[in-house]
Amino acid sequence: MTAVLIAVSIAALLLAFANGANDNAKGVATLIGSRLVSLRCAVVYAAITTMLGSVAAIWLGAELVAKFKGKGIVDDAIWQQPVFAACVGLAAAATVLVATRLSMPISTTHSMVGAIVGIGVAASGLRWAAVWDKFFKPLLVAPLAAMALALAVYVVLRAVRRRLRVTHETCVCIGRRYEPVTVSGDGVLAMQTTGVELTADEAANCRQRYRGRVAGVEAQGVLNAAHLLTAGALSFARGLNDTPKVAALLVAVEFVGRVSSLLAVGVAIAVGGLVMVRRVAQTMSFRITEMNDGQAFSANAVAAALVTTASLHGLPVSTTHVSCGALFGIGAANRRAHWAVVGRVALAWVTTLPVAALLGYLAWVMLVSAG
Repeated sequence: MTAVLIAVSIAALLLAFANGANDNAKGVATLIGSRLVSLRCAVVYAAITTMLGSVAAIWLGAELVAKFKGKGIVDDAIWQQPVFAACVGLAAAATVLVATRLSMPISTTHSMVGAIVGIGVAASGLRWAAVWDKFFKPLLVAPLAAMALALAVYVVLRAVRRRLRVTHETCVCIGRRYEPVTVSGDGVLAMQTTGVELTADEAANCRQRYRGRVAGVEAQGVLNAAHLLTAGALSFARGLNDTPKVAALLVAVEFVGRVSSLLAVGVAIAVGGLVMVRRVAQTMSFRITEMNDGQAFSANAVAAALVTTASLHGLPVSTTHVSCGALFGIGAANRRAHWAVVGRVALAWVTTLPVAALLGYLAWVMLVSAG
């Protein structure tokens, strides 16, 4: 029995590490994509705020812990066996780590649900109605809601900006100054002050900034502060929503207490987010859509609100799907989405559940046979 409990602990912490590696950039992808902060600063900020969300889950994550123990999803005789938690952790971790290696942002939640389904089928004890009600419905609705809300919020905020007479300009950073540039009809960029044309390298460093004041404060400064705040809020929400799901594996076997499980999982998520984050960060930040600061803020605000609300109601939504759904919405609004990449991300989502289910099925068959 001790060996099985150790295997469960390893599987759970490995899954938490994989979750951090694949998910850490999702809260701060817009900070990186809009070039507000560097990749290194962004992932450290994400790791800290995610850990705070993990700590908050001690008080707010009890319902999610209960759902991901497997109770009510598979027969009691199945989820009460320690090997069940080990199989879920191993199958989900393997799925997420492979996706991370392929630079694909997938859902840890989907991976765990897939693993539970595969085990339930292998053990002939899956309750399909419960799977649909407790998992599939919120997982399907959340990304669509995020996409629609992000598009709507951005359109509304753009109208408010124009009403406040806040304009935007394209500029390039020279030393510590931002110099405005103009874009001619044939795409040539030139500095407004001197008329000097920019080379391809300099043009690549141009960014859009907002010009004007809101309540006497520079609009760009207000937006930067709000953008940083919503990125931290989304990372916090991710820790609040994801940590209880993984900690449920440890709680189910009663190897350690709920508080200790949540803290251990939170630390493993933070470590994974610092060590293996670069590949998925590139996909989330630059390959899905191009965006300016206002668009990035809109995506983060919507995603943070949805994930936090779901967490407080014990709904197992996918932070990945919500974050990407918001980015899809922004891409649709500004017509700069890279739809080929969006298609590949969507394909990764579709394949996550069956791959994890297959691995869960195989893990159950092998470990039960060996035991």
